[in-house]
Amino acid sequence: MKFLIASDIHGSEKAANRVRELYQSYNADKLIILGDILYHGPRNDLPETYAPKKVIEIMNSLSNEIIAVRGNCEAEVDQMVLTFPCLSTTAVVFDGKTEMVLSHGHIYNEENLPPGSGCFLYGHTHLPVAKKVNDRVIFNPGSVAIPKGGNPASFGLYEDGLFTVRRLDTEEVMFSVEV
Repeated sequence: MKFLIASDIHGSEKAANRVRELYQSYNADKLIILGDILYHGPRNDLPETYAPKKVIEIMNSLSNEIIAVRGNCEAEVDQMVLTFPCLSTTAVVFDGKTEMVLSHGHIYNEENLPPGSGCFLYGHTHLPVAKKVNDRVIFNPGSVAIPKGGNPASFGLYEDGLFTVRRLDTEEVMFSVEV
């Protein structure tokens, strides 16, 4: 199985288009979105090309391909306009070998891990992470729209037991970790 992993789109049409383009070019099996799809929230500046209505169209075009969890910027109204489930705090994905627990990161995070074993994927911090802690993979793809910490916009890719964080612009691998 191959998963493209994105987080913190925050209503950026440019970032959403790039995510769709990458999802299609990598021929991924599923698109995992780790929350904060439509809105930027009061702590963030507006992302480049802020256009939540366009992001709705882009994401809904991939509706059957998306596994999403709720971010701290999601609201009940988002589920009214998005045609895929997006309000669950956590989700579990199993690729036949590896269990992946998904969460946005505002409730469960590196300091408060959710129950489960295997891999923990989260967003929220806008900082990419790919590491193992006590045989558990901890993975954050960073943000596709509002990167922080001097990092470029980034996304994640999972394939055959390998997680990579990649630059959104060049697709260059920044970090990686094996299951």
